[in-house]
Amino acid sequence: MSDTSLSPLPSFDRADVTSRLRDALLGASFTADGLLDLLGAPAYAALARSETVPALRATRGDTPLEALVRLLLLQQPVPRARLADVLPVAECVESGWLTAVGEDEVAAAVDIRPYGGPEGEDWFIVSDLGCAVGGAGGIGSREEGVVLGVGGASTTLAGITVRGPVAGALDLGTGSGIQALHAAQHATRVTATDLNPRALHITALTLALSGAPAADLREGSLFEPVGDETYDLIVSNPPFVISPGARLTYRDGGMGGDDLCRTLVQQAGDRLNEGGFAQFLANWQHVEGEDWQDRLRSWVPRGCDAWVVQREVQDVTQYAELWLRDAGDHREDQAAYQARYDAWLDEFESRKVKAVGFGWITLRKSAAAEPSVTVEEWPHSVEQPLGEAVRAHFERVDYLRAHDDAALLAGHFTLAAEVVQEQVGLPGAEDPEHVVLRQHRGMRRATKVDTVGAGFAGVCDGSLSAGRILDAIAQLVGEDPVLLRDRTPAQIRLLVEQGFLEPAG
Repeated sequence: MSDTSLSPLPSFDRADVTSRLRDALLGASFTADGLLDLLGAPAYAALARSETVPALRATRGDTPLEALVRLLLLQQPVPRARLADVLPVAECVESGWLTAVGEDEVAAAVDIRPYGGPEGEDWFIVSDLGCAVGGAGGIGSREEGVVLGVGGASTTLAGITVRGPVAGALDLGTGSGIQALHAAQHATRVTATDLNPRALHITALTLALSGAPAADLREGSLFEPVGDETYDLIVSNPPFVISPGARLTYRDGGMGGDDLCRTLVQQAGDRLNEGGFAQFLANWQHVEGEDWQDRLRSWVPRGCDAWVVQREVQDVTQYAELWLRDAGDHREDQAAYQARYDAWLDEFESRKVKAVGFGWITLRKSAAAEPSVTVEEWPHSVEQPLGEAVRAHFERVDYLRAHDDAALLAGHFTLAAEVVQEQVGLPGAEDPEHVVLRQHRGMRRATKVDTVGAGFAGVCDGSLSAGRILDAIAQLVGEDPVLLRDRTPAQIRLLVEQGFLEPAG
């Protein structure tokens, strides 16, 4: 890989300059909140779409923050004199954070984007110029080794990651370092890997400028850089795009079809400590004549529970167009664009791929004799962050695995927070056609229940066992309590599995 045409990167050996730069940015309110106050919500949101005109209009004044926005976010040359009281300009030029433009101006060498941490931390994500917004946003960069900043995929993975004190965390394919930055807040040791040495350099800059501990940075593909080492947490937003060839390191897997994602998932099991989590974003093929859920189940390594959620499906034409736009191919001459488009469709046709799915894969190392593997489609809105909801899913798996129907009936349950009941039926009808329980937190699931299930859930406050509640319902509706006890545990099990009911205590 060569990135000789990319601009030189700042030095991360000058801790003194990086610390002074961080202090200067914070002192000028160059933070997520500060930018929102300065630019206003519409211009701030436009920046996330790589649209700069509204921000340019909002920074025509002469305050220090406006100068920093023009310099670092909008990549405009700024007179040295405007920055003299804001930044250590000479030191920033010497260490490579800024570059001289003529005698009187300086420009940013990298993009520095404020990012608010989960506890209100003021962090800074470094990326290549013009690449602050990662993902399929049409950045149009053709540089093989370009390093993107934070996009929707990055924040999605950060939001679903299970957080909690751990000894060791691995960020595989670190990119600009956002996952390593999050992990550094709760892991004693963070290892970050990437095939692209430029990404490792930028990760070091992101961590240093954000005031976070340095990570153990290692170059290489997949798990090669870590050998047989094991971790309590593994996260990866890999180059999951299924494409003909590997044009762009930051996004294209470089293996046939979805083999990179499959290999990553299958090899993760051996690198997890007992109880540890591995969490990935991935693409997978929908192959003609094959159940996509079975395909994903075959990826799950032995000794792991798994939860796979398909969030989106695109047919092969939509998928090809999305990523051709990402590389800016739609701006090429029409014949070249059509040739590339044809190559993508040839690739899919040769593999009998009719669509591509996108979603989340979570593994948990488990010693259970019967691993739990849940593969589902959930394209609806969710409430981020979901890390605690992911942890709770596996805790419910453990509970249900340890409780047969008799133990379930002896158990006590409470209704989860912010679950509401909806009755659906024709206007004026005496009885509803069906009853729906709906969550307003976490996965925001909805599920149909019968009148017994609705009544049962409604009185679950932890005080009575499930069996006693069913006996009372049987008496109310005039049903045989033995028959009701026989047929209801499956419904209770489903309500627990999906998070509507929680084991009390």
